[in-house]
Amino acid sequence: MRRNSIFTWIVMILSSLVLLFIIAPLAGMFIHTGATQFIETVKDKEVHQSVWLTLWVSFTATFIFSVGAIPFAWLLARKKFPAKNFVQGIIDLPIVLPHTAAGIALLGFISRDGFLGKLASFAGFDLVNHPSGIALAMAFVSLPFLINAARDGFAAVPERLEKAALNLGAGYTKVFFTISLPLAWRSITTGFVMMFARGMSEFGAVVIIAYHPMIAPVLIYERFSSYGLNYARPASVFFILVALLFLIALRLLSFKRKVKYINNDAETY
Repeated sequence: MRRNSIFTWIVMILSSLVLLFIIAPLAGMFIHTGATQFIETVKDKEVHQSVWLTLWVSFTATFIFSVGAIPFAWLLARKKFPAKNFVQGIIDLPIVLPHTAAGIALLGFISRDGFLGKLASFAGFDLVNHPSGIALAMAFVSLPFLINAARDGFAAVPERLEKAALNLGAGYTKVFFTISLPLAWRSITTGFVMMFARGMSEFGAVVIIAYHPMIAPVLIYERFSSYGLNYARPASVFFILVALLFLIALRLLSFKRKVKYINNDAETY
């Protein structure tokens, strides 16, 4: 019992230090932000436009790419094929790339000389310095979070349930939407939230693709480099608060959906 108590105290102390390391810088930023400065920032039209641009572009990128990422995750969880480990390594590559390098690589692809850039030029617009280019940069660095979380969710679904439905005459599409997707939904939602959050916090790749229009991370950097810490801090606090509200809302929606599935299962039984 004594050994267990000592170990528990050590774990609690180490955990507290890690938690303090996360909380202290954020708390300091909030404490050193004056009320007058914060109110002025809240009323700043440029800040409003920047935060709104960040949120809707990140959410749109997450939603659009999830259409392909979720079935891809199911494929990775259920199928065996040559070079599968190599494919999974490629998926994780954007996480380990320096984000400026990711932005440069993407710029070569979406500029007017690049493949996707030429297609966009035929459609009459330029992806560089455009919200669509920002969305691509956000998706490039954040897509692995959704794919990996969804893959783990599908892998946790008992395969016997899918096979039983197939044996009873259900098609693969029906099995996917009525069994696999609902049972893996919690992991998929977690991946969706992580991809959204990672996308809206991206700076390195985005700033190479589009300095203007400014998303919130670029605006904060621009204010810091031009006017200093005191001018950038209120914008940082405002963006953190807005982002936190959106993340909480998404978490609550996923929780309600989980409860709905549990109630439906109970009624079925």
